Amino acid sequence: MISGGRLTLGIGAGYFETEYRQYGWEFPDRPAVRIRQMEEAVRLIIAMWSEKRTTFHGRYFHVEDAILEPKPVQKPRPPIMIAGGGEQLTLRAVARLADACNVGGDVQTVRRKLAVLRSHCDAAQRDYDAIEKTHNNSWLLARDEAAVAAKRRRLAARGPLRGFAGTPAQAIDQIAQYRDAGVQLLINSDYRNDMETHELMAAEVMPHFA
Repeated sequence: MISGGRLTLGIGAGYFETEYRQYGWEFPDRPAVRIRQMEEAVRLIIAMWSEKRTTFHGRYFHVEDAILEPKPVQKPRPPIMIAGGGEQLTLRAVARLADACNVGGDVQTVRRKLAVLRSHCDAAQRDYDAIEKTHNNSWLLARDEAAVAAKRRRLAARGPLRGFAGTPAQAIDQIAQYRDAGVQLLINSDYRNDMETHELMAAEVMPHFA
């Protein structure tokens, strides 16, 4: 309601034990358990979004005649994005339940993961094209190679750099490769709110993909 119906629920199975411990949640050691918990949670959330009162007796979650009000603005419900690239379980959960996936990795990895997702969709008799394919990455931009190197040196002192670092032309080429691999939405997280990265991304990179 706050966003006027622009919500996407992004959810993943969780992997960082400290976050579990901070809130008093048991951390299952086996990733398969966490993924099954996520899948069951999504089924419960969908039920509570759509039913006046929900009774749900799952393996991990139980509610009895539960109320969730107000209901979401979006009908029949907000879209659900499941993050992760686990080929046996997570991408199968995407094929069963999600409206969008979020897959990390380099271009070759993303291409392979999306091929696996397609096979899970075929097995579930789900339209692969109905699922939005997204990719999240960190981007560090500067106007030329020398400026990129200088920025790398400056920011590396605060911790290891991950993701893409380069010029706008290099970023355009990289994003085009992700697009050709099947990515439809690029989620951009930058290094420590680097303002020049924002400016170059908006002025020089994004217009190529309008």
